Amino acid sequence: MSLGTRLCVVVCALALATGMMTAAGAATTSRLSLTASKAFADNDSTVRVALTDETGAPVVGASVVIERRRKGSWTPVGTLVTGADGRASTAVTVSRTAADNRVRASYAGDADHPPVQAERQVPMVLRTGRVSLVAPKTVVDEHSVRLRVRWAASNGQRVAGKVRVYRRVAGGSWLAYAVVATGRNGLGSLKVTPRKDTSWQVRAPRLDWVTAARSAVRRIDNLPPGRPVRLPKAAPSPRIKLPVQRHAVGRGAHVSITGLSDAVWRQMVGVSWHSGCPVGRGGLRIIRVNYWDYQGYRRRGEVVASTGAAGAMGAALAEMYRRKLPIRAMYRVDRFGWSDRSHGGNDYASMAAGNTSAFNCRDVTGRPGHRSPHSWGRSLDVNTWENPYRSAQGLVPNSWWQSHSDKRVAWRSRSHAVVKVMARHGLRWTYGNGDTQHFDFVGKGSARSAAGGPEACTRFCD
Repeated sequence: MSLGTRLCVVVCALALATGMMTAAGAATTSRLSLTASKAFADNDSTVRVALTDETGAPVVGASVVIERRRKGSWTPVGTLVTGADGRASTAVTVSRTAADNRVRASYAGDADHPPVQAERQVPMVLRTGRVSLVAPKTVVDEHSVRLRVRWAASNGQRVAGKVRVYRRVAGGSWLAYAVVATGRNGLGSLKVTPRKDTSWQVRAPRLDWVTAARSAVRRIDNLPPGRPVRLPKAAPSPRIKLPVQRHAVGRGAHVSITGLSDAVWRQMVGVSWHSGCPVGRGGLRIIRVNYWDYQGYRRRGEVVASTGAAGAMGAALAEMYRRKLPIRAMYRVDRFGWSDRSHGGNDYASMAAGNTSAFNCRDVTGRPGHRSPHSWGRSLDVNTWENPYRSAQGLVPNSWWQSHSDKRVAWRSRSHAVVKVMARHGLRWTYGNGDTQHFDFVGKGSARSAAGGPEACTRFCD
């Protein structure tokens, strides 16, 4: 190898060694800090970078790229150039979504300083959330109303998202009812059909940029669509209080007459029907019909009657509905259980509750051993509390009402609206003021035999 070649090898080796040392030294000389100021959503946060070497000396004139996360990906914000102090800053608008407030600073390095990166979450200050609910104070039963929701932050910024509507029935607990979505204007609404007096509240969740909130409670009173019965203050109340029956179904009276289901028959056997009764399951029908209760609401009741009388009874009850002649309650008499005194369904309890009923295979009230006309399913007792029966032992279920009447619910003459309605459909007010509640179907095929049919009685025959 010539001398020149040897010198070249030495010089190249030295140069390479010098370069490696420079590179090795540069690997520890870049430091990048990244900070961000607190800010509310939709406001600007100041993002600051500081770039120094290992001695703390500023790196001047360096280009630092700023990025932020957007839906899971890094997107550029801009490029900063460090000043004489190695620092630079920019404004970043704070997103309402915390995941989009992650920022990153990147320095690519140069001959004297290696690349370096830093990440930081922009701290967000929560706004106070406010949610309000506007609702009417009343609603007529079976009608709908609209609840209106407004969701905003304390500074008036509208909030888009989902809030939950809660409902509470008087005496009950708060229950989740529905979810309402508010738009960019922070507004949403919900159509509801309350069937009882209810209270309502909206609860908004905590979001990344706004606190959770609850609205004031709004009460909606359910008003009857009909006219309530106004009884005298001195009038006694029924001794037995029944639960209100289910809501009416369909429009109008919506009369339904069908055979007895297995479930209904099982409930009747041993109570309102038993071995030895003059009519069996095949000769009976159940009448379901809407009626107006004493509070002015539409309810659905039911009575059992004979196949021959069911149509007339259903038609009479339907006309009472159309004319808004109220009925206190209309449960099948088997609801009240067996009565040894009646030798059938407990008619005493049914009357004490003011219940309207028809078929009941039992003895005449107050006359053991004498079969009641109700045993044939062709007799109907209406509003029994306000329309007493004069039994062999006295007035039942109370004596006060015998000397009082009401133009809608209590009758003492054939000119009363209810008596006229019954008569039009073949239901006779057989015993007048001796048994004010009692009507007999006297159409074609009615029982008239002296051996115990409904017309065999002249007194005390309920």
